[in-house]
Amino acid sequence: MRAVITVVGKDMVGILARVSEICSKNNVNVLEVTQSILQDVFAMVMLVDVTKCAVPFSSLADELTDVGTKMNLKIHVMNEDIFNAMHHI
Repeated sequence: MRAVITVVGKDMVGILARVSEICSKNNVNVLEVTQSILQDVFAMVMLVDVTKCAVPFSSLADELTDVGTKMNLKIHVMNEDIFNAMHHI
């Protein structure tokens, strides 16, 4: 199964590193990453493979949400199928 991780917030050092660290720790493979900085707003979308994730999907999502809160970022994790269904016309 694949998932989409989105991150939005004020730009600072270490955002990509921290999100990637959590993915690595939980055996989540990062497949694609795109990021952009608009003035001081950081925006990133990651496509990840959670097939071999070491924890339940909800636990991964909670951990990323908690890190986002601590870093004053909005981090959201969604199953790729749900993401695609939401954005399909």
